[in-house]
Amino acid sequence: MGNSSSMLTQYDIEEVQEHCSNTFSQQEIVSLYQRFCQLDRNGCGFISAEEFMTVPEFAVNPLSQRLFRMVDGLNFKEFVLFLSAFSSRASLQQKVEFIFKVYDSDGNGKVTFNEMLDILRDLTGQFISEQQREKVLTQVLEEAGYTKDSLLVQADFMKLLSYSSETILDVVNTVPVLDILILGNSVLKMEVEVPVD
Repeated sequence: MGNSSSMLTQYDIEEVQEHCSNTFSQQEIVSLYQRFCQLDRNGCGFISAEEFMTVPEFAVNPLSQRLFRMVDGLNFKEFVLFLSAFSSRASLQQKVEFIFKVYDSDGNGKVTFNEMLDILRDLTGQFISEQQREKVLTQVLEEAGYTKDSLLVQADFMKLLSYSSETILDVVNTVPVLDILILGNSVLKMEVEVPVD
């Protein structure tokens, strides 16, 4: 599975479908496999970050470097699992787990103030100042019962995501991409469309 010269068997499709918690139909998995084979230019069965960079939607994403760290060296099964977090059929838990991994840049299972600040910086660029970012993040943490020194595990992170902060909404209303990955919006809007032939 993953080599462009191979074909998916029914067993492979069902195995991948189970691995990604049925977030994609069998037909969508076949379409994703075709796309995977196109991206896997050297036919080795794995996608490198460079190969993934050819997907325009990811290349222009302000979090692309963090996403590429997560996709470098994925086989087909892992590729589908990665994309499953973007499916409209993914559970809230799947989306939170994915977002947590994006924030947890060192992979230690904890998210720090600085990691959250780095994400805000990546997403907002020059739209808001460093002082505004720190103020917003500090206020959201405090509203949720945390401090700048808190190390958030996934359950804490979920609690933080569920808090809605007027301060965040006031500051970031001009940056709609923040609704996807940033605090203060309990509705996680992460979706990807899979073209089905």
